[in-house]
Amino acid sequence: MPRAVRVITEVAAVDRPFDYELGDATAKVGIGDRVRVDFHNRSVRGWVVDDVPASDDLKTVKKWLGFGPPASELALLRWASERWYSTWSRFLLAASPKRVVTSLPAPPAAAPLLQTSTFTYEPGVVQLAPTTDPLGLVLGAYEATRDRPGSLLVLVPTEAWAMRLRGRLEQRGCAVASGDEQWERVRAGWPVVVGARGTALAPVPLVAGAVVIDADDESFRSSASPTWEAVAMLRERCRLDDAPLWCTSMIPSPALLDRGDYQRDPDLASGWPRVDVTDRRQSDPHEGVLSEVAVRAAHRALEGDEAVAVVVILQRLGTGRLLACAKCGELARCAQCLQAEEEVGDMVACAARHEVRARFCRQCGSTNLRRVRSGVTTLARDVAAQLQRPVSEVTASLDANVKLERVVVGTEATWQRVRRAGVVIFADFDQYLLAPRESARRSAVNAVGKAGRLVGSRREGRGLVIVQTRRGEDGVLEALREGSFDALVDGDVATAELLGIAPYGASAEVTGDGAEAFVQGVAQELVNVLVAPSGYVLRAKDIETLTRALRDAPRPASKFRVAVF
Repeated sequence: MPRAVRVITEVAAVDRPFDYELGDATAKVGIGDRVRVDFHNRSVRGWVVDDVPASDDLKTVKKWLGFGPPASELALLRWASERWYSTWSRFLLAASPKRVVTSLPAPPAAAPLLQTSTFTYEPGVVQLAPTTDPLGLVLGAYEATRDRPGSLLVLVPTEAWAMRLRGRLEQRGCAVASGDEQWERVRAGWPVVVGARGTALAPVPLVAGAVVIDADDESFRSSASPTWEAVAMLRERCRLDDAPLWCTSMIPSPALLDRGDYQRDPDLASGWPRVDVTDRRQSDPHEGVLSEVAVRAAHRALEGDEAVAVVVILQRLGTGRLLACAKCGELARCAQCLQAEEEVGDMVACAARHEVRARFCRQCGSTNLRRVRSGVTTLARDVAAQLQRPVSEVTASLDANVKLERVVVGTEATWQRVRRAGVVIFADFDQYLLAPRESARRSAVNAVGKAGRLVGSRREGRGLVIVQTRRGEDGVLEALREGSFDALVDGDVATAELLGIAPYGASAEVTGDGAEAFVQGVAQELVNVLVAPSGYVLRAKDIETLTRALRDAPRPASKFRVAVF
């Protein structure tokens, strides 16, 4: 009897399957495999997603294009397309190889560790200090899942970190696969698969367990459409395969805490770096871009033997320029939302434009507001002059082969280039604290935690993190001084519940020329529609309600983008 299959094509504009018949040359095609078919007189690629009864009027599959995602993963990919308002083919493509794969190797058995781990936690959320090595947790998860069928997925924020972790696991006897170049091993079901965000979609036939290191790191959310998030993807995947999930975080978000039991590193406070907060509101205008405390710490670090002794971070978040009073040093902030104000012609206002007001300081009444923002290039020039040392400027565009000077000035791309330093200085920490988003406080804490991985922990007493700010009374700064973040975690949970932020609600941002037409077709009884500077924000009581409203809304002819959070 002839066999017929259901195929989803790569044509994103047509997000529904079509039936095709298999011929003699394509009889071996399996569910999930990639094929080439004739679609409206075009030869396009697609994926086989199901078997269907054969009929006489079906076109024939033209060619088998090798393996795609396993049949067991198709339900997850379909769920993801609905969860993040995307086409099924986008996620099928993400789980497929970039080349034709026609054979798979035989996977090895999960071997016992050469050295067992005593650093074990139950599945759930684990709050780890930034300098605590997560390798023990990964090894403990491996031992806990070794007798289960399937693969252990291990996610870390960057590919460079994944390469280092892979080497350390292999030294301890683990059979590890990672990256597109080893797609065949991943698809065959290697015991351990290590990688960055894309590993959440790794085409393993079955998941035995999963570990996400620094689960609240922003790199785990795709900035391109669809804006899918790796932890949510893995949570659903582990639910489908009945597998345990471990997530670590320096300061867990409300959404992460909703995904499992909460456990703390018993040595949490001492695993954070020493933090010195420098309030620059009353600093001497002639002091320079680095405070006197920072300059002294930099010179002490330069006396050491680190290849990179001093790191100065300037991370620009948001679009506004910070304004500060030249008389008293206070930042210009909105009275309603407390976010930083920016120039709007001859006036000032926050990004949400709650109040467009005259240029004056709310604290002392002075009308002399000056900009306190400079770029990385300008900062590097000023730091070089102040320290009398050559300086390397590090941004994401810097060639990885460039040798760095002992003083480095850059954005957070520096975390990928520098492994050790004597002192890390945040030149303008207020750019974190006043970023116009609900995760600003956690991002600020996480940035200091990443700096701590360069300078070492309090228990080591090796290095120092200096935070330059104009907000000396901020709760985040107090928590960093003490190394205790319970108040911040509890406050974020309370705020999320009050404002209906995940996990206590769901939201989506709609932008583009067709945003208004699309929003008009969304069921207003299911979601609240808010006008935002860039488009519209849709809010619902839960993610199921939001995705249902988005899916049922008619699609306009004009282009638009939906980012589901």
